[in-house]
Amino acid sequence: MDIGLVLQTDPPARLLVERMQRAEAAGFSHGWTFDSCVLWQEPFVIYSQILSSTSTLTVGPMVTNPSTRTWEVTASLFATLNDMFGNRTVCGIGRGDSAMRVAGRHPATLARLSEAMHVIKELAEGRTVELDGTEVHLPWVRESRLPIWMGAYGPKALALTGRQADGFILQLADPYLTEYMIRAVRRAAAEAGRDPASVTICVAAPAYVTADDSPAALAHAREQCRWFGGMVGNHVADLVTHYGEHSDLVPDALTEYIKGRQGYDYSHHGRAGNPDTGFVPDEIVDRFCLIGSAQAQIEKLEALRALGVDQFAVYAMHDAVESTIDAYGSTVIPHLRGSAHPS
Repeated sequence: MDIGLVLQTDPPARLLVERMQRAEAAGFSHGWTFDSCVLWQEPFVIYSQILSSTSTLTVGPMVTNPSTRTWEVTASLFATLNDMFGNRTVCGIGRGDSAMRVAGRHPATLARLSEAMHVIKELAEGRTVELDGTEVHLPWVRESRLPIWMGAYGPKALALTGRQADGFILQLADPYLTEYMIRAVRRAAAEAGRDPASVTICVAAPAYVTADDSPAALAHAREQCRWFGGMVGNHVADLVTHYGEHSDLVPDALTEYIKGRQGYDYSHHGRAGNPDTGFVPDEIVDRFCLIGSAQAQIEKLEALRALGVDQFAVYAMHDAVESTIDAYGSTVIPHLRGSAHPS
């Protein structure tokens, strides 16, 4: 199982680059960032700095969207980075939440997302594609390769992921929901004539490593990670609006907890202490995140790996970023590398 690190592009960018260097030295395989250019700095500029300051780390957004940039611009950005630094990029993409809503726009439709994934991948890998009725290609692209990993929760999005994407990003670490959604993605892949095992599975969630599993340590960790339930709740609220409560198409284990949700202010998006996440109970924090000692996290990661998860990406938006990176480097990653993948 690979381990990635997810950070926001808050200034100063140099600190983010230094933390990505620290992560690479600790054995992390991927460096991800948010992509909401109103809330944070432009990530692609910073990717260039990360790639120039590391040697093996793969970088990308978790996640970009089809609407902030035109598709040929997105493809050119990735292809340029690949040309400069080797094929060390991955395109995480979804319909768009914070990047769109904070600018007063709506997330993209799945049809638009599907078309965008096709166009971006074709152009970034040097092939000709039709764009708005015109054949377009990037003539300078030679050996670029761009995996497209799609973020999804709902049944239609999971099906699209299985039919088209190279990877699946699930932003929560609840084993029951992980198994449920991986099954849906793989079923769709098989129905589309694809090898289900060819779809890379990435689970992304906050991880907060505590010195011990005492009640006080766990309580502090939960408060540092409670924001995540609010962020996921935005997507869940969309599902409830579309499918209704207690739908056969969306498990109650995902939707039940948002009943007390009152709204969401994106100025606190993805930040510890977010005041709009009081409705998120401790149970959801414990289910959706990795909270506790390094050994406790290893046990949950082993359970996720047994379900077919290829990468766990650590959201590190809390007061223990560097100590969590170091704990993963000293204990978690060596264990995962030293233990065989379950058959």
